[in-house]
Amino acid sequence: MHPDKPLNIFYGEPDPDRWLPFDRYPRKAIRRIVRGKPKPGGVGMVALNLMRGLDKLGVKYRLNDYAYIKKHPEEIACIIGKPHIFFEQEWQNPVIFGAGIYSHPVEHPNLFNDHPNVKRFLVPGEWMREMCEPYYGDKVLAWPTGIDTDAWSPATVQGEVVHDFLVYDKVRWEHDEYQKTLIDPIKDILDKKNLSCQFITYGQYGHQDLIEKLSSSKAVIFLCEHETQGLAYQQMLSSGKPILAWDRGGYWQDPEYYPKRVKYQPVSAVPYWDERCGVKFSEADDFENKLEEFMLKLPGFRPRDYILENLTLEKCAQKYLDIYNEVEKELK
Repeated sequence: MHPDKPLNIFYGEPDPDRWLPFDRYPRKAIRRIVRGKPKPGGVGMVALNLMRGLDKLGVKYRLNDYAYIKKHPEEIACIIGKPHIFFEQEWQNPVIFGAGIYSHPVEHPNLFNDHPNVKRFLVPGEWMREMCEPYYGDKVLAWPTGIDTDAWSPATVQGEVVHDFLVYDKVRWEHDEYQKTLIDPIKDILDKKNLSCQFITYGQYGHQDLIEKLSSSKAVIFLCEHETQGLAYQQMLSSGKPILAWDRGGYWQDPEYYPKRVKYQPVSAVPYWDERCGVKFSEADDFENKLEEFMLKLPGFRPRDYILENLTLEKCAQKYLDIYNEVEKELK
């Protein structure tokens, strides 16, 4: 692409009318007064971090400029999310769709036939790409959003280290069962080995709470059934905290799809990873041995190096530009 030619980026959260026509507008204003400025969710961070990466590369972009894009049907529309942006209006433009649009091609199995202007479907990671490939072939690509390595650095989490581990609990389904079969046994083993820990639960903490608990912990135990990218654990790695990660493998567990609509395996809880990041264990019975391995290797882990090599804002924005340029060449 020409360096002075801005990308056309589109992102927005669905906000339908609830009780009366057009009541979404006063509801939005009231929410902002009561709750303050809304915090971006996972897909919002995908868009935001792409733009931050483009800023660092000096690449210009427009955000949600619908008037411009309608006047220039030959230009590529970069639709990060959510799906209503694409499906609720007619797009003449070539489209790069994703990441974070919808979870599985069964939602739109004929996407590329019904909408030939869609040129690529982006997903956050490789196992998800493999899951979508039987439906979308080589039009589906794995593209991760970048991590803000300035905001998440060892300097961010400086403090007195008083705990061996922060246990990050992101078990989303059948939590009561996993409390008995996974979390409690892990706590018992840590107690037996005189290793201290503190807990934090996904969706129940503020940003500063996470920073404080990371600052006072040597390392992290990360518990999640699977991640398509995993921004939180990658932010911890960027902060220099190695991870002992539960990577159970097995089937994709999302109850919206599994087991009636989709059965796909294997998945991963840490889809971006190498030996510098830490150690993985598969189940509670495997934990004690892997914990011993982790403690022996603990001084030698270099998790931030992995993030700097693979997942910075600039590197991921450049990967997006590479995809954009590839599509642009095909259109000529």
